[in-house]
Amino acid sequence: MIIDDQEYLVKGKQYTIRSAVEKDADTLCSLRVQLDGETDNMDREAGEAYIDASGFQELIRMDTAKRNNLFLVAVASGDIVGYCRCAGSELKRFSHQVEFGVCVARSFWGYGIGRELLKSSLHWADEQGIEKVTLKVLSTNDKAIRLYKTSGFEIEGVLKRDRRHADGQYYDTVMMARFAIERDSI
Repeated sequence: MIIDDQEYLVKGKQYTIRSAVEKDADTLCSLRVQLDGETDNMDREAGEAYIDASGFQELIRMDTAKRNNLFLVAVASGDIVGYCRCAGSELKRFSHQVEFGVCVARSFWGYGIGRELLKSSLHWADEQGIEKVTLKVLSTNDKAIRLYKTSGFEIEGVLKRDRRHADGQYYDTVMMARFAIERDSI
């Protein structure tokens, strides 16, 4: 799906949230490696499950064509500084839901970019009639969990010792979901 560009000015930092386009692919493949290396909150370590430019082009084409997929980027000073995806399923039994994932460059934390990417995604999901948006978050990422809870997400479960980081320690993954307001109950 494609959304209209949205402009923001937060703490003197101007940025745009827009749909990803194929020409973003080169930047996205290097940005993903960078972002994976900036925090332990991501599922991957830097360079793992590498997606090259042609892989990102295919993702963008697929997400643009499918009703239940969305790929957004955040652009500041002409550079992509974050992105998010909502990925739906082609299976009828799961067609009512999408999985959300987001990442923002560390140097742009604190400007509400992740929050606005989430808001844009939830607005899109509501417009598309998506009934459930799911996500997974590292249990120690308190800031993200608070954001998700204030955005209507609830904890559905915890995967114990789900991840083992480079420090050798195991960490839990929290599974969260936001359910659409039932139209009949309004």
